[in-house]
Amino acid sequence: MDIYNTNKEKVSQAELDEKIFGCEVKPHLLYEAVEMQLANRRRGTASTKNRAKARGGGAKPWRQKGTGRARAGSIRSPLWIGGGVAFGPLPRDYSYKLNKKVKKSALRSALSTKLVENKLLILDDFYLPEIKTTNFVTILSHLEIKDALIIDDANFNLEKSAQNVPFVKVLRPGALNVYDILKYDKLVITKPCLDMITKSLSA
Repeated sequence: MDIYNTNKEKVSQAELDEKIFGCEVKPHLLYEAVEMQLANRRRGTASTKNRAKARGGGAKPWRQKGTGRARAGSIRSPLWIGGGVAFGPLPRDYSYKLNKKVKKSALRSALSTKLVENKLLILDDFYLPEIKTTNFVTILSHLEIKDALIIDDANFNLEKSAQNVPFVKVLRPGALNVYDILKYDKLVITKPCLDMITKSLSA
């Protein structure tokens, strides 16, 4: 595959691992990975008070028999106005984990999808001399990119320059995930990160 510089000039070529970028795309694994990531992002802080937690209601409203009214044990019954909530949500943890092999296989499928759709771009380097959003946007226009996930390793200037640019996200290789690969239109990877990803997913 061709490797470009930030002016979109071809500078060299790279050989992609067929097991990672040319594997069979498995939609069910992509679904599993995205479902897991979205579940893990849920805060799970929704909470209500049941009849035990609602304030008041210690005394029995009236005696059990002889009033002609239905028996009542507490003014905080879910049947009463101001009472507790029956079967309401309580704080919980929605997160769960996928098998390592499944996660790697899902990542391979996502990367292969980008290659098949011709939405993968490899750069030799993403050099920015200073933290400046204008310079970053200029490079994006050279690369003809509006919506992209950029993978680069410890490029502080790039990470800061891209913070306020909508539809662009910068990640380090270790944070590469299926959700972001599928969310953004283009996938841009620098050559050093390509080697790191290949080594990680081929193991």
